[in-house]
Amino acid sequence: MPISVLVVDDQELMRMGLTMVLEAQDDIDVVGEAADGEAAIQAVITLRPDIVLMDVRMPVVDGVTATARILDAGSPSRVLVMTTFDLDEHALGALRAGASGFLLKDTPPGELVSAIHSVAAGDAVVSPRVTHRLISRFLRDDVPAPCALSTLDVLTVREREVLSLVAVGLSNAEIAARLFLAEATIKSHVGRVLAKLELRDRVQAVILAYETGFVRPGK
Repeated sequence: MPISVLVVDDQELMRMGLTMVLEAQDDIDVVGEAADGEAAIQAVITLRPDIVLMDVRMPVVDGVTATARILDAGSPSRVLVMTTFDLDEHALGALRAGASGFLLKDTPPGELVSAIHSVAAGDAVVSPRVTHRLISRFLRDDVPAPCALSTLDVLTVREREVLSLVAVGLSNAEIAARLFLAEATIKSHVGRVLAKLELRDRVQAVILAYETGFVRPGK
């Protein structure tokens, strides 16, 4: 079955461009569009897309609020946030609300398609080139009390090593190459990390790694 996608953006030209890129893929089907968060919420209820490509800065209801409302309602749809700004605190808010990924709008089409496949498969995507800056701002401005580092005591040495590489934005394939392990082995390690820490996906793992101070911006 093709991956069904709802495209949400207040700019008609952006919606058209994204739709053209995605409809060119044999295994992706754009099932609808929405120009604001409220319309997106209603479209998710009606269309039940696999993936919601969500802009964050929109009228009526912004993308952060829309993401939270969609996921709080128990929707199986997964949200992939797209924004123009690589230090967009609104995009980070959407991640904390439960979005499964964060990409810039100037992401090459091939990377966008790959991200949609990853999110549809249950993975999560955070653009490596903005992870450090985004989390750095998050820690400075938005978190009153970081989590204790002891939270990670349940992890093995290897699992902590894998978490550190996830936190800097590396994919499973890149981590496998770095550690000279099979990609399937890395996927298993990531799965155990998420299970032990009771996290939904690797986006939450990235945030927790920085909240605890296990990984620090710039290091």
